[in-house]
Formats: sequence, structure tokens, C-alpha cells
Amino acid sequence: MRIGIHLVLLFFVSSTLFAQYTDQINSNRPGESIGAFSVGTGVIQFEAGGEYRFYKHKGYNNSKVNGTIGFFSLRWGFLLEQLELTYEGSYLLDKLTSAIVTPNPTYKQDGFLRNFIGVKYLVYDPFKRKEEINVYSWNANNSFRIRDLIPALSLTVGVNFNPKQNDQAFPYGDVFNIIHRPILYQNIGGIGITEPLLSYRATLATQSHFLGTWVFVTNFSYDRIASDFPEQSYILTLTHTFSPKWSVYMENQGIYSEVYVDQIFRTGAAFLLTDDIQIEGSLGANTKDSPALISVNAGVSYRLDFHKDKDKAGIRTEKDRKKTLKKERKGLDKQAKKASKSQRKAQRKARKN
Repeated sequence: MRIGIHLVLLFFVSSTLFAQYTDQINSNRPGESIGAFSVGTGVIQFEAGGEYRFYKHKGYNNSKVNGTIGFFSLRWGFLLEQLELTYEGSYLLDKLTSAIVTPNPTYKQDGFLRNFIGVKYLVYDPFKRKEEINVYSWNANNSFRIRDLIPALSLTVGVNFNPKQNDQAFPYGDVFNIIHRPILYQNIGGIGITEPLLSYRATLATQSHFLGTWVFVTNFSYDRIASDFPEQSYILTLTHTFSPKWSVYMENQGIYSEVYVDQIFRTGAAFLLTDDIQIEGSLGANTKDSPALISVNAGVSYRLDFHKDKDKAGIRTEKDRKKTLKKERKGLDKQAKKASKSQRKAQRKARKN
């Protein structure tokens, strides 16, 4: 899934938790699921990239779609640590080759597959209290514990906005809408279905951390509420961090509506370039032929970090505490070196006498 989400483990076991803010970027990329945690107040985060998709529909005589998707997400932590304003957009440009008639006509299309703005709120945080670390046992800190099964829980609610409404190329995500044939497959080139200007989405997200380097995220969504074809879906994402910089993920997504039913599997890797930049790539495929889907994805996440996390006394920020600790360590090192030097000098002097 993503380094940002699972690398919060490192932060959880190394410092007292006063907020959702983490030292490393907390990204929802790669993959399609969203984590339970927000980016933290004062953080503005951009997640963007591109994806190639290939569709082939057996029900339309193996008609094909080749397309490129640009995706963009904007996340802003505001007012409360538990609160996040989010925008998710994906725009598809494609070429559809219809095999229903001969010669095969082609159509160039473009439009939004997703255009969503919403608010996420962390309802429950099991990591709110500081964890005690056993400095004598690696196994004690990384073994499985029943309490690790208790997930963080968040709710995202918002609006899907369809600017074209009656002239949308991909209503309800249907890339074959232009050759939709609802009655005896005869409505070639018909209007097909249309999506309303506004519909709504609610997503319940959970996030569990276990065995030190594993994260399990689930999403349960009810989408396109107040439209003719509401959609239910789930996403299950398992992520493993195998170094401070690298992670891999596996994901399963199920989609259910009167327009579209599918099972999609994805896998990929992410690399933490800096504390504020993550790059990633992934592959995806589904399990059906109406349509069959193959996807290749690459992207980057970047954050502007203006976060200020005060301690319980409301005096110093986390960064201030780290700077102070670093200075104190340097001072102690200097004192230790000075004492050692004086001791050696005294020993040499004693031997001469």
C-alpha cells in the first residue's frame, strides 16, 4: 500500500502520541484504500500520478478501451488533529474501439471517473496512549498481541460532483457507455445511462497495526447515494514494511451495483524518498471478462509540513523537544570526552610520580 501509512509504526513506538501527525508522510498511495488517520493539522498534502488501463468486453464482441488516467488528491488537516478535508479526482482520456459493427469504429472520450470532496474524522484511536517499550526484548515489542487487532476507526462523508451531467462520457464508471445496448443489444451508439449532478458517499475505514511491520486497512463504502444506481464496495489492503524506506502491499477491491460488479486485485511497492516525499508503483487486474481490466500505475506523494504539535503543557513542539534533546546529548558527549581526557592525564601524571 503505502510507506506513509505503515511507517507510522516507527513513530508510534518511539515517542509519546499527542496527535495523528507523523515524522514521515502519511499517504493513501499506492492502492485505492484510504487510511483511518488524517495528515495532522497544518499539513497540506498532494498525491498525484498516472495510470494506464486496458479494457476488453466480451459482452460487446471483445470491444476494447485503451486509456490513460491522471489522478490527483489533496488532503488538508485543519481545526482538529482528527479532522481532514480531502479531494479525490481521476480523469480518463481513452480510445474505444467498437467490435459490434464492421468496420470497427473508434471513439475518443474523456471525463471524470471520480470527482469527490469530503471530510474525514477519526472516531477512535487505539494508539492514543503511549506504549511501554521493553528495551530488553525485541520479541516482546514485535510479537503478536490481542490488542493489536483493535483498529483505528474513521468516517469520511462527502459529495460526488458531476460537472457534465447529461454529457458525461463515463457515467457510474462505465467506459463502454457509448455503445450501451440494453434491449436485445440493438441500441448501438445510444445515450445509455446518465449520472446526476450531485451524489453522495460515506466510507468507514479501519486500520490495524501488528507484528511491528504489518498494517491492515479496510474500507466499506456506500457511494453514489441519491442516484439511480447506488454502489456498495469494500477494499482490503495488507501492507508490509521490510526496511525503513521500502514497503509492499496487496489489495482486493469488490464493487457491487446494478451497473457494475467486479473483483479487482492490486499489488505494488512504495519508496520513502524523504520524510515528505514518497514514490510508488503498482499493477492491477480483475477476475471477469465483461470487461476484463489490466492497469499499471505510478505516482508520487508530497506534503507541505507546517504542523505544530504541542506537548501536554502546551509549551514546546515535537521538533523543539527533539532539538533540545539533541543539544543535551551533544553536551553530555562533550562532558564525557572532557572527563575521560582529564582522567587519562591524571593517570599519566600519577605514573610519572
